[in-house]
Amino acid sequence: MPSLVEIRNLSVHFPVKSGLLQRQTGVVKALDDVSLKIDKGSTLGLVGESGSGKTTLGRVLVRLQNPTSGSASYDGQEITSLDGSALRPYRKRIQMVFQDPYNSLNPRLRIGTILAEPLEIHFPKMSASDRSARVAELLKLVGLDPAHARRFPHEFSGGQRQRIGIARALAVEPEFIICDEPVSALDVSVQAQIVNLLMDLQDQFDLTYLFIAHDLAVIEHVSDQVAVLEHGKLVEEGSAETITRHPSHPYTQRLLASVPAL
Repeated sequence: MPSLVEIRNLSVHFPVKSGLLQRQTGVVKALDDVSLKIDKGSTLGLVGESGSGKTTLGRVLVRLQNPTSGSASYDGQEITSLDGSALRPYRKRIQMVFQDPYNSLNPRLRIGTILAEPLEIHFPKMSASDRSARVAELLKLVGLDPAHARRFPHEFSGGQRQRIGIARALAVEPEFIICDEPVSALDVSVQAQIVNLLMDLQDQFDLTYLFIAHDLAVIEHVSDQVAVLEHGKLVEEGSAETITRHPSHPYTQRLLASVPAL
């Protein structure tokens, strides 16, 4: 079976400039010749320390960042060169859950408006009553009361806000969701709830995930396959069991050793 997502020799380099004339004096290799595949209905856990390039890879896949070289394809279609109207269908099929539930929601908008926005963009013929019904359905899906649609983001806890972020990602019925450190900003007591919600939704809607995290304990719990990034380079990949129980690369071994013992 062909992979849903295929990343080939992907590199993202950022220039380093200095001096009054801002001449380029070097380059930061956020990603350096990375190749990965993600099968439909599976979860690829992408792990590494801060600055390893995890989020950059996710941003390339949702086209918030252009690659320096290499390519990425989705369902057989190369997407890194698409723009404008050609890209629009993939905006609907690929969504992202962001790390910070406090800054990813517009504080000036009610939750109902936040969830209705992607519906207005991607389903312009949907009636106002159908949008309201869909918003209520989304809130129920993530374990919130539909009456919460009238509230503002500041009226919710961090875990509740992340549930709203997940609901927003689900609004347009995507196939592939990039979860960028979705629990790292949450209390430990809430993290398991959000992880279990994401896994339940995956089973319910046959979703494919790229799950980005720095915590191998979380990665082991949610992932089918695991890829390890160090300074933009892919240093190890394999099944979740192999990577977490028999890591071969010293960097992966250090990451595993840093996981607190329960």
